[in-house]
Amino acid sequence: MKKSILILFLFTTISLFSQQVDLRKIEPPNWWINMNNSKLQLMVYGKNISLTDVVINSKKIILKKVSKVQNPNYLFVDLEIQKDAKPGNFDILFKTRNKTKAKYTYKLAEKPSRKRGFSSSDLIYLLMPDRFANGNPENDNPKKDFPSFKNLESLNRQNPDGRHGGDIQGIIKNLDYIQDLGATALWINPTLENNNPSYSYHGYAITDFYKTDPRMGTNADYKKLSDELHKKNMKLIMDMIFNHCSENHWWMKDLPSDDWINTNKNYHTNYRGSTIMDPHASQYDKKKFSEGWFVSSMPDLNQHNPFLANYLIQNSIWWINYADLDGIRMDTYPYPFKDFMQKWAIRLHNEFPDITLLGETWLHKVPYTAYFSGNSPISGNYNSHLDCITDFPLYYATKAAFNEKEGWNEGLLRIYNIFAQDFLYAKPENNVIFLDNHDLDRYFSDVGENMNKFKLGITVLLTARGIPVIYYGTEILKTGFEHEGHGHIRTDFPGGWKEDKINAFTETGRTKKQNEAFNFVRKLAKYRKTSKPLTEGKFLHFIPENNVYVYFRYTKNKAVMILLNNNDTEKRTVNCKRFSEILNSYKTGTDIFTGKIYNLDKIELNKKSALILELKN
Repeated sequence: MKKSILILFLFTTISLFSQQVDLRKIEPPNWWINMNNSKLQLMVYGKNISLTDVVINSKKIILKKVSKVQNPNYLFVDLEIQKDAKPGNFDILFKTRNKTKAKYTYKLAEKPSRKRGFSSSDLIYLLMPDRFANGNPENDNPKKDFPSFKNLESLNRQNPDGRHGGDIQGIIKNLDYIQDLGATALWINPTLENNNPSYSYHGYAITDFYKTDPRMGTNADYKKLSDELHKKNMKLIMDMIFNHCSENHWWMKDLPSDDWINTNKNYHTNYRGSTIMDPHASQYDKKKFSEGWFVSSMPDLNQHNPFLANYLIQNSIWWINYADLDGIRMDTYPYPFKDFMQKWAIRLHNEFPDITLLGETWLHKVPYTAYFSGNSPISGNYNSHLDCITDFPLYYATKAAFNEKEGWNEGLLRIYNIFAQDFLYAKPENNVIFLDNHDLDRYFSDVGENMNKFKLGITVLLTARGIPVIYYGTEILKTGFEHEGHGHIRTDFPGGWKEDKINAFTETGRTKKQNEAFNFVRKLAKYRKTSKPLTEGKFLHFIPENNVYVYFRYTKNKAVMILLNNNDTEKRTVNCKRFSEILNSYKTGTDIFTGKIYNLDKIELNKKSALILELKN
């Protein structure tokens, strides 16, 4: 009996050690020295990799722990990088019975040191890379150039939901246009690999968190974009998604453990972000919001799995270092577990104190968005540690305001009342404000393609408190409604493709009306860039009267006066006496567009128009 047991044990042992080991991935693929946090956790993936022993051949890299999980094809390796470690390479060996089965040469580089971040002094330009410009047609045909990718769509510009061929090189090629418009920062919808058979152009169904989609370019191309922006004193904001990934992500076919994702594709979120702060919400509703899948093709990630949580946080750190990022915009921010998102922000700020973190908080009411803002006075013991949130309440107010009927104050009061609730934010000047984006109706369509209403909206966007965002093409009056399909609000920028007959990147390629809009945006954006009151000043407003709203942006010795007349048919004469608390310090105001000088007693406003005055002593 004992002999049989011994033979069985020996047979099992020999069988285990004779199994093939195939190392396929280590993530993060490389790291940096001189990090504030010296710890690093590697996710190692390969066939039977858990049957091996891990050996580090460097005295400056300490192996602290090796963790096995449910799936034998994964290991999680905890390292500590000594403070006196130098840039260079070291080998990670995977051995069985002292025989090396696999080796990975791991690179350590010097941590980049550069001031980061964006603020209310910036104007952000948002673009969808697949729809902006095709700078490298050689990466358009994935079936030819990337045979190992089974699902990659081919280019089809006739399909509004298909790949159109825009890429990173196309963005680099047109940076002068973006800068000339007055933008100082660039937020790009995701460029990471989306190896999906259809509807992959938008970038939000990631299949590899460390790899740029080959139809967009390479990681090196993304780094080049960052470098080119910084040469122009512009900034780069990376779009990230930690709530979900694609069902075609490489790990979905071989999950590390059953709890890597939440529930299943038939368990959908209820999309009710209010459950997070609702004191009366049921646990059932809270769970369904946070653990339900966004859509059935995007598995909901379980950030309460400690290995996944660390993986995602390190992924952000990796991209900040690798691409020299200035900020991160986190998609669907309220949907992941809020305690994890808090840890994410704390870890990133500890490593990069000046990085700017923006959370997409698609919620309609000010208290809901304010809850997720950093140091919020209303979130109780919870602090997101975010620097910025998306100001959807202001978006909805502005969307409705300039379509109100003649004589109503309600439209302008919508905007006034949003600003009146700024006490719910610790830093309302950090709110990111916008008229449209890649998920919303085009603003020019929202206002019935009315140029006067368009200019009123742009005036609010570029003179109100907050960090403004211009969605690509808004400046040339792009149209489209979300209910027609997302492809209709994400159409190609004219001139971004060689075969385009119209090139709206140039003045001659734009219509007279488009140039009127473009020049209005550019003039105001460039004025804003040099105006301390508009970028750093305080905000003072007066209750709308006779469908006219007046507010001021001011510093200690400078001020800008903004007057909005929302009347469709009538001019309005504004008596300035009620603004004396600020106007007593100034004698005249100069129209920033025409140079006309106004006395500050009575000011006549044209119908449905804005007037922006730089005040003079």
